[in-house]
Amino acid sequence: MKEMLENARRAKGAVAALTTAQKNAALEAMAQALLDSREDILAANARDMEAARGTMPQVMLDRLLLTDARIGAMAGGIREVAALPDPVGAVLEEHTRPDGLNIQKVCVPMGVIAIIYESRPNVTSDAAALALKSGSVCVLRGGREAFRSAQAIVAALRRGLASVGITEDAVNLVQDTTRAGAAELMTAVGYIDLLIPRGGAGLIRACVENATVPCIATGTGICHVYVEKTADLDMALRIVENAKTSRPSVCNAEEVLLVDRAIAGEFLPMLRRRLVAERENPVELRLDETAAAIIPGTPAGPRDFDTEFLDYILAVKCVENVQEAISHIAAHSTGHSEAIVTRDPQAEKLFTACVDSAAVYVNASTRFTDGGEFGLGCEMGISTQKLHARGPMGLRELTTYKYIVHGNGNVR
Repeated sequence: MKEMLENARRAKGAVAALTTAQKNAALEAMAQALLDSREDILAANARDMEAARGTMPQVMLDRLLLTDARIGAMAGGIREVAALPDPVGAVLEEHTRPDGLNIQKVCVPMGVIAIIYESRPNVTSDAAALALKSGSVCVLRGGREAFRSAQAIVAALRRGLASVGITEDAVNLVQDTTRAGAAELMTAVGYIDLLIPRGGAGLIRACVENATVPCIATGTGICHVYVEKTADLDMALRIVENAKTSRPSVCNAEEVLLVDRAIAGEFLPMLRRRLVAERENPVELRLDETAAAIIPGTPAGPRDFDTEFLDYILAVKCVENVQEAISHIAAHSTGHSEAIVTRDPQAEKLFTACVDSAAVYVNASTRFTDGGEFGLGCEMGISTQKLHARGPMGLRELTTYKYIVHGNGNVR
């Protein structure tokens, strides 16, 4: 670990000095190396999948699985990052003082970015691409369940870097997948400029509580959809179904449905038909007392409105109005993504003004909280905090800034 961190620190000056053309050439080489190495990557992933079967639920196995199409998408994601504008060197603000000093606020690389993540191998290539394009070195620490996959991916990415004459130490993979290895990264003061945990609530909490390097909290998503009394109910059904079932194992999936009592008698039977009766993978509805009096389901327990299920489970609560919906979200949300389905401009205005989450939707699914869907390319994660970065973290969010001041012999 110490040797790797030393190498990463030495590499950051060279990576920060790369031109946009050099970075884009490196990204293209990394994407091609992934495609050229797909047999090795798929073989490594098959070993990870075999070891994981029987130890994790099916929806989590889907996060771990790589296919030809997913490797192609990973390479495509790298190429999308190459096509994005380079944030490094952008002048964010500029003004000239009465004494003649010209002051520029300029975007600069973060330095060495460490990413601790769990069972999604695609994060390996996404993180490496974003770090490189933003002028930083990355230190990747994946979960042990995906270690073979990550190792094969990083080997390919490093071959791509070497093929265009860029130091392989721009992309590093921690070999120690124990908690001690993670703890060492969290406390690597002087080596790590920014730590980003990407995974479950336990991982994020451990990083936030124990890190002595700067850390951004990401990911945990107890996302709500509120169907307001004026909503188009067919639209609401489509949105709820997509937000819950299109990929239930990700952080932008809906975990809680709030329904206005005025329409609950009509909407909840429609919901049960769509999500339970008509589905091959039925959703378990965990209902509060009001909802349980309208449709059959599982009675909601005391923790069901505070749980990130990451599964085909949806907590359902009936509320009196938009104010109660806002209050419930304030008490139970993790600050990730919330949605309202409504045709009332006043309800929309109140909801968007008062719900304090990174992304707030009107008549759209929470599943759009994603770097690619926001036009940022692949993302490093979804920040649920307010300082430095919030929401999908793309290239700009992986940089910092400094002031460059030009004078002409000025003294104070």
